Order: sequence, then structure tokens, then C-alpha cells
Amino acid sequence: MPAPRLRSRSLRRIFRKVPGNRVSLQYREKKPKPAKCGNCGAVLKGIPREMPYRMRGIAKTRKRPERPFGGVLCSRCMRQKMIDKARQ
Repeated sequence: MPAPRLRSRSLRRIFRKVPGNRVSLQYREKKPKPAKCGNCGAVLKGIPREMPYRMRGIAKTRKRPERPFGGVLCSRCMRQKMIDKARQ
């Protein structure tokens, strides 16, 4: 029986092979859901699925694409927004 703090379903269960040729059960935090586009809801490319405490250690250039609206809009919506701005 796992310890009471590990019985929560908020932790995912991973089976790992350990020395001595046996399989052990490890508990890890679940990854957050992927970032979504603010306009169409599509999954954003180039943004890591990491916990906030891990994202803090990552360089700014690796957290989101370096383009206008990078990390907020997908490339398709960004292009459309730039075209609309140019038309005004």
C-alpha cells in the first residue's frame, strides 16, 4: 500500500525497472496541458509542456517562438492579424 500522500490521482504512476531485476512503482507529477492559441484554440508549437517551476529555469528564447504574438497566437492567426493590421 502506498503512503497516503501518494494515493492521490493527481500523481501519475510510472513503472520503472530497478536493479535486482524487479519493477518498481514511482509517482510523478502530471504534465500540464499544452498551450493553446488565444484566437482559434489550436495547440501552440514551440512551447514546452513544463511545470511553472521548471519553466522559470528555461531561457526566454526557448519558452516561446520569437515572432510577433509568439506564445499567444498560432502562426496562422498571427499572419491573419498582421494582414488585417496592414489593411487598416
